[in-house]
Order: sequence, then C-alpha cells, then structure tokens
Amino acid sequence: MSEAEKTIKDTIERNRVVLFMKGTKNFPQCGFSARAVEILKRCGVAEIKDVNVLADAAVRQGIKDFSNWPAIPQVYIDGKFVGGSDLLLEMYESGELQKILQKPE
Repeated sequence: MSEAEKTIKDTIERNRVVLFMKGTKNFPQCGFSARAVEILKRCGVAEIKDVNVLADAAVRQGIKDFSNWPAIPQVYIDGKFVGGSDLLLEMYESGELQKILQKPE
C-alpha cells in the first residue's frame, strides 16, 4: 500500500464525512466540488473533512485508484464510498442521503 493510500484510508476511517475535492470546502475550485459541499451543508453536515486533491498529485490519483471511480469529487460517509457530485445530487433529491446522514455514527 502506497503512502497516499495509507493517508486516504486513515482519513476515511477517522472522519464521518470526507469529501475529496478540487479546492477546499471554503474555496471550491470546480463547480462539481462546490455542488457537493452545498448538498452536504443543506443536509446539515457540520463537520466535512475536505481533502484538496489539487494539493497532492499522489492523493489525486490515489483516491481514484482507491475507489475505482475516475472522477473528483468523491464523498465517503461512515467509511463507505457514496459517489460523486451527480450521485450525491440524486441521493439528496430522493431523500436517501438525508437518511444515511441521520443514522447514528
């Protein structure tokens, strides 16, 4: 396991909601990342662990390999890969995302 994979795994295990994104939750650097942050905030998520993939090329590629998902952003909740911006929006609109986030940690 590479150092980037160890960092990714550790981050996902230590935080309830993790968003691998371009930029930060306070300064997203792409529309899809901004949308993911907005959806999580609308669901009342106060603690979002954001990981700026633009700051580390190894993490940027590593998260794609880790999840076997080619796009950024990527959301993990309770250690499980939820999806990217489009899936997050679909889950939010159906109410599924809110149910997942309301479960006790």
